[in-house]
Amino acid sequence: MDKLGISIYPEKSSIKEMKEYIDITSENGFDRIFTCLLSVSVEEKDEVVKKFKTINEYAASKGMMVIADVNPKVFEQLNINYKDLTFFKEIGADGIRLDMGFTGNEESLMTFNEQGLMIEINMSNDTKYIDLIMNYMPNTKKLIGCHNFYPHNHSGLNYDHFMKCTENFKKHGLRTAAFITSQNDDTFGPWPVTDGLPTLEMHRNLPIDIQAKHYIAMNGFIDDVIISNCYPTDDEIKKLGSLRRDLITFDIDLVEDIPEIEEKIVLEELHFNRGDISDNFIRSTQPRVKYRGHDFKVFNAVDIKKGDVIIESSEYGHYAGELQIALSDMKNSGKTNVVGRIKEEELFLIDLIKPWQKFMFRRG
Repeated sequence: MDKLGISIYPEKSSIKEMKEYIDITSENGFDRIFTCLLSVSVEEKDEVVKKFKTINEYAASKGMMVIADVNPKVFEQLNINYKDLTFFKEIGADGIRLDMGFTGNEESLMTFNEQGLMIEINMSNDTKYIDLIMNYMPNTKKLIGCHNFYPHNHSGLNYDHFMKCTENFKKHGLRTAAFITSQNDDTFGPWPVTDGLPTLEMHRNLPIDIQAKHYIAMNGFIDDVIISNCYPTDDEIKKLGSLRRDLITFDIDLVEDIPEIEEKIVLEELHFNRGDISDNFIRSTQPRVKYRGHDFKVFNAVDIKKGDVIIESSEYGHYAGELQIALSDMKNSGKTNVVGRIKEEELFLIDLIKPWQKFMFRRG
């Protein structure tokens, strides 16, 4: 994950509320904003310009990039020509997201706009749309993609469909983005329905930091992750801001009385899965090299369950000190120490770890 973002809806929030939101999120490392122009009317144009410009300029002062969601109907209603995107520059946007597109040629031409705006394409349909745009030779430095979010319960994207749609963009080397949803009970988005606003349906009821971890675990498949609804709790913001964006960090509950060296191995080492992968374990072998010669005693040789974190004892010879994450349930040989367990809600993430992929642990 590269950028971490928020969404703001000027029609539903005061300037004060939005500025306070920008303040706390920018302080926690957030650096992009999604905003929506889909419901703006001609009658509101002057007021919209004034309000959007005020908040967008404030966001810019905090180093945050702003992308505004539009479609051809917005262009028509506001009398905007795709050859002249001055209006969006005037309101302080850094780019526009095309919720619905044109024919491909228009999108390509827009990537050469004189205002220097980013052109973001809807990623959530498994069509040849992005291939069509690429056929018209766009400026790929100004072309990015972003998935939709889905306010209606059970309407979010299926995981396999999501991966296919994302691959359509990644094969062209384009930047990608997707949405996560706050679990705060009192939230809203651009539409009346408020059953949460995830991109992936499987995320709808997950804690927000685990949703983000899922995208991070995809190891570069999704570049930017954006909170879709307003307003998340301060705790959610801080949890997201504290995540490492370059690798997956598992929350772990350690066993009581874990020895000092085993605790150091779990919490202080950068781990990576071996290249010669196993169906039963994710294997991090470097700790056994670093701590060669240390006497790893047996102290918790209980049966192993999927999601357990284990460290081999010295009774396993040259495997002593190797850290593993169990991918299945199995009987303990009596030589293996279970030192902790990954949080239950994160267990699905271990199935995503690829050969050589890096990961770390932190206390849950």
